[in-house]
Amino acid sequence: MAGIGDSWSASSSPRRRTCVVIGGRGFVGRWLVLELLKLGKWIVRVADSDESPQLDPSAEWDAFLSQAISSGLASYHHLDVRDKSSVLRVIKGSQAVFYTDVTDLFGQDVYDSYMIIVQGVKNVINACRECKVKRLIYNSSADVVFDGSRDINGGNESLPYPWKYADMLSDLRAQAEALVLFANDIDGLLTCALRPSNIFGPGDTQLVPTVVKLAQSGWMKFIIGGGENKCDFTYIENVAHAHICAEEALCSRIVSVAGKAFFITNNEPVKFWEFTSLLLEGLGYQRPSIKLPVSMVYYFCLLLEGIYESLGITKNSYMLSARHSVQIASRNRTFDSSAARKQVEYLPIVSLEDGIARTIASFSHYSRDSFYGGQGDFPEHSKADWMLGGGKVADILLWRDEKETFTYFLVSEVLFYWFFISGRSFISSTAYLLLMMTMALFGYGHLTSYLFDKTASFSCFDIQKSVVEKLLGSIISLWNRGVHIMRSLAHGEDWNIFFETAVAMYFLKLIVSYYLTFAVGAALVGSFTCFFIYEQYELEIDALEKVLISGMKTLKGWLGSFLPLSTMLHHGKQDLWHEDSSKCQKIVCNDH
Repeated sequence: MAGIGDSWSASSSPRRRTCVVIGGRGFVGRWLVLELLKLGKWIVRVADSDESPQLDPSAEWDAFLSQAISSGLASYHHLDVRDKSSVLRVIKGSQAVFYTDVTDLFGQDVYDSYMIIVQGVKNVINACRECKVKRLIYNSSADVVFDGSRDINGGNESLPYPWKYADMLSDLRAQAEALVLFANDIDGLLTCALRPSNIFGPGDTQLVPTVVKLAQSGWMKFIIGGGENKCDFTYIENVAHAHICAEEALCSRIVSVAGKAFFITNNEPVKFWEFTSLLLEGLGYQRPSIKLPVSMVYYFCLLLEGIYESLGITKNSYMLSARHSVQIASRNRTFDSSAARKQVEYLPIVSLEDGIARTIASFSHYSRDSFYGGQGDFPEHSKADWMLGGGKVADILLWRDEKETFTYFLVSEVLFYWFFISGRSFISSTAYLLLMMTMALFGYGHLTSYLFDKTASFSCFDIQKSVVEKLLGSIISLWNRGVHIMRSLAHGEDWNIFFETAVAMYFLKLIVSYYLTFAVGAALVGSFTCFFIYEQYELEIDALEKVLISGMKTLKGWLGSFLPLSTMLHHGKQDLWHEDSSKCQKIVCNDH
């Protein structure tokens, strides 16, 4: 971005042509406008769905655009591609049209997404024909040939469109691309489409922010599959450069370019998880290290989507489903861009390494230091962390350190097998364990004195006085709580405690009598998974909890209808007394 203003001021041409960049305030459109203005050959009409350009003076490209607008070399136009008259008004008098993403599809349903992407392209094509525009370049995506069911290794333009897509956005873009290519050479309009693969760079609103948010929430610790799958990534400045090359090619090499689509990449295929790791490391996050089977993650996402649907949580049409995200992260998706090199004369102007470095620098506000410094959009401590006390137990159960947590989990599984599944009685298992510990300690002490000529130190077995006092305090607190409950039961007036205690004792009887081994195993696995899952899906689980609590209150009211009237009146008086007490406390607090 350095030297933008100098490059623009140095370039001057007496005859400038007029072009329109539809979606000029989007990720691709913004960079394309910048590159067009730097050439000094164009008067650029920036068209987007926002009422105003919303320029940020602190952003270098916005300052550059503001300068261009002031000098008459650029102009901004509000555009609704669903309105043909609006499209005609913006396009009229231009020689070339670049069509990029016109709006953010967040919150749009299937119908609106179709109208914006497919119907919008139809309106643009018709407007170009009516206004005698010579060239139309459409920014498509390499995903239009990917259905998620197979790898793509060095795919070229001969790949057909899939019969079925895993996500709605790719389906709609494929329809729009086909319309653009079919419109070629009708009423003098020349068209072509570019298919960039995995665009990234400064100003990215999808790839990099998604990866960072997953890292902040703890999900980027995992690698889906073996981690060897390769993908092509394309730096944003190369994508903008490819659009300019395509327009120039339509002017001179009509037969070989017009009506065709071209894959655009950095020509540097890289392992998907290596690229992700480089981004995360550059921003201070941990590299993904835990490998999970693709099938396991796929069916987990399938279960998760079912839970979402049962809770009434629906995804927008543009969003990739969880299963499709798994396919993207685990499949090979590399493309051959030699056709673009030969026909369009496109070559990357920024290498992948430099592109990653520039991207990391531009997203410094997403770094780990900013996130944990409280400058991010997320709370420093999650609710799950608070419930676990925010100490060592929380760090273990929330997988803060994977190796440490896995060690504790493995030891717990061994002890579970030793005491519950081995077939021995609890006393026999304890005796065997103590015998093995005795032999191990004796052997350790003997070997250290024999090999190193010194006695082993066992200070690690010492327990600090404060730890013992804290443990005894917890035991005393539990004892006092139990005594309080027994006193309430002895009075025979608190039906709430009676029902809670009776149900708890009944389930405890069932567990101890029949399902003790299963219950301990489930509790062991659940403790290492439930809190971690709750931390990731806190809002959804809390919503389900509210539904369950509401149902329990209804059941409690139904059971209460069978109680004697005197008991109900007694509880009514207690509730009124508690309510009056609360009101009095509020009045006293307000007076103070």
